[in-house]
Amino acid sequence: MAQPLMPHATASWLVDNTSLSFEQIADFCGLHILEVQAIADDTAATKLTGRDPVRAHELTQDEIDKGQADPNYRLKIQKGPEQVRRTKGPRYTPVSKRQDKPDGIAWIIRNHPEISDGAIGKLIGTTRTTIAAIRDRSHWNIGNITPKDPVTLGLCSQRELDALVTKAAKAAGMEAPTDTRLEGDREALLEQLRNERQQAARDAEALANGETAQPTPAFIDPFKR
Repeated sequence: MAQPLMPHATASWLVDNTSLSFEQIADFCGLHILEVQAIADDTAATKLTGRDPVRAHELTQDEIDKGQADPNYRLKIQKGPEQVRRTKGPRYTPVSKRQDKPDGIAWIIRNHPEISDGAIGKLIGTTRTTIAAIRDRSHWNIGNITPKDPVTLGLCSQRELDALVTKAAKAAGMEAPTDTRLEGDREALLEQLRNERQQAARDAEALANGETAQPTPAFIDPFKR
């Protein structure tokens, strides 16, 4: 299904200007519902500037009205001008997040060994050489690499990771694992996201002021294995 050109900014606008459910917004923007929840709770490292999908000709007001009237209705994107998309080269990752790539790669290798290096490279936006070095522990910075969920790090969306895990499990003849993190631990996960993003914002501000960032109190990850 086609998605808005700027899904996070579009989700921010829909949260602020409509009564659509988080599930409807997540479905339309191609995001995980927790990402929409985080946007609504203002837990992103920086406040997103909303993008009006109506003015962008990606959604009609009639569609929004239908969605607000029926929580089960799924919004349909309006076909806009043809967009130019990257077709070659690695996935782009913001400079501020590139140092997190090794942690995200290590997490996937540890938790989902069935995923190929090529698939990891496309998801995270890295090379097979880097993945191989982390896998065989020959990476130059291996002592400082700590496996962390790439979704929490902002390297990919939960939907992208889930789709990749399901595809790899099917190819390997395995039963795709069921994500049970939302069962009773939803608030804990949101709190983890909130703490990490707030710390990232403080670190950036401290760096700009030439100060040393103060760490937040330790947070116990309920999903760490």
